[in-house]
Amino acid sequence: MIVTKNTHPERSLYYLGSVIIEILDSSKSQEYDYMILYEIVAKRHTISISLFALALDWLFIIGVVHKGQKGMVKKCF
Repeated sequence: MIVTKNTHPERSLYYLGSVIIEILDSSKSQEYDYMILYEIVAKRHTISISLFALALDWLFIIGVVHKGQKGMVKKCF
């Protein structure tokens, strides 16, 4: 679910997507390894790999990221 009414908005895809965008935006690199990106996000917030995958899928759907070479996440901004 993208928008929730629960008391934990930090677990919504909008919020987690913004965290991922912030990490990608602060980097000069155009590509990130999937697992390294997950580890960076997991250090900042308690997040499961499946919730991370959903947030990354959402960013893919809206065109913020693309699939890079060999499991890399490529930013499109």
